Amino acid sequence: MTRMTQNGISTTQRGQEQYETFYSAHRGKRISRVMYDYRTEGGELFSSVSPTLAECRNRRDEWLKSRR
Repeated sequence: MTRMTQNGISTTQRGQEQYETFYSAHRGKRISRVMYDYRTEGGELFSSVSPTLAECRNRRDEWLKSRR
């Protein structure tokens, strides 16, 4: 169970980021992924699943740039 959601709704507050690592199987191998949420001060939610936290943050930064 994830700490990032409650009843399927993100618990990320405005101006906050949350992330957690989970594991899944692909072709018999266990691979790690990072689930990432970021909510802007305006209340918009960005979510991503990537292999690393750095990649999630890069995607968030690109998303923020594209909104300007």
